[in-house]
Amino acid sequence: MNLLIVLLLLALIFGGVGLAVEGLKWFLIISAVLFVASLATGAMNRGRLRA
Repeated sequence: MNLLIVLLLLALIFGGVGLAVEGLKWFLIISAVLFVASLATGAMNRGRLRA
């Protein structure tokens, strides 16, 4: 019974860590896309202001 509890706790810990890593990976991808989009928008607006 103790082994079952230990295995369940380990599965919850490693599953939670895996979920957090997966969430951070998606957060990094989305933030990189938004950063590139803001750079492009800023460059276009800057070009319009100079003309």
